[in-house]
Amino acid sequence: MEYDALDGLEDVGPRVVVRRALKDRADFTLENIDLSFANSLRRTILAEVPTMAIDLVEVQANTSSLADEFIAHRLGLVPLNSKSVDDVSYTRDCEYCEQYCEHCSVTLDLHARCTGDEIMKVYARDLVVAEPRPNEWVGMPVITDALGLGTLICKLRKGQEVRMKCVAKKGIAKEHAKWAPTSAVGFEYDPHNKLQHLDYWYEEDPEKEWPKSENAKWEDPPQDGEPFDYSVQPSKFYFDVESIGNLEPDAVVLQGIKVLQQKLALVIQELSGDDRNGDADGFGGPRSPDGLHGGADYGVDQGYTTPFGNTGGQTMYGGGTTPFGATPYGQSGWQ
Repeated sequence: MEYDALDGLEDVGPRVVVRRALKDRADFTLENIDLSFANSLRRTILAEVPTMAIDLVEVQANTSSLADEFIAHRLGLVPLNSKSVDDVSYTRDCEYCEQYCEHCSVTLDLHARCTGDEIMKVYARDLVVAEPRPNEWVGMPVITDALGLGTLICKLRKGQEVRMKCVAKKGIAKEHAKWAPTSAVGFEYDPHNKLQHLDYWYEEDPEKEWPKSENAKWEDPPQDGEPFDYSVQPSKFYFDVESIGNLEPDAVVLQGIKVLQQKLALVIQELSGDDRNGDADGFGGPRSPDGLHGGADYGVDQGYTTPFGNTGGQTMYGGGTTPFGATPYGQSGWQ
């Protein structure tokens, strides 16, 4: 949301306007950035925000009509609370075990047996979280329906039983979709297509066959006879982040920014050829290039050299100039 205190300030950096904030959804605009950064943030939110999900199922008894693998797959898709998931280690990095332990996983037990004549339904609420675990939130099944039942896992008839031990681990959606923090991430820019990045296929009238989105109300439509400006770049982007419940939508966005910062910090660290600031994760902490104020050290030269030289903007081709004799910023090199 916009505040009056921001009126009159010069737009010199990224600007966020939250248009709608719900428990499981956040609709906001991001301005004063370029398309590559906005798209990188979208991809990071979709695929690289860590969450918890059931990854290992030990079947002790299953006399239901569903196969073990079928139920295991359904259990893996049950959303689990991932608040403060940074307290959980990745299993591959855990120094306390080789498979799973209380430091890198959460154990949930499922035991249901039908003793009546009516069909019994087994829900996510029947998953019992075992102690100890990294914190008080992580691993709890997400239940959002009014009846407090959660996801339906299976159905049992009289005499049928399921008894399983489920191990939830930390992961990202790039490994498997069950770790996805969002069901969808809406992303749009230039809703009036003034930049002509889209070439609409139509039969008679594109205006009627391709209706504008709600985001078009936030920008001025093109004027008749307005000349096309080839130098204009998109700078305002519309995001609509819908969480599946394991993380709040604002936490999903903040985690996406943090992961993006870590990836950029790793690039700078590799380019600088120095790992003095590295930590156990190898990322040097969630620092971004913009955080290096006042000549603070990040490697030997703040990452502005390449492996081919140690003189500012030089490259393997012998300097920081372009084929036209200067950089786009009017310099002959990065001073």
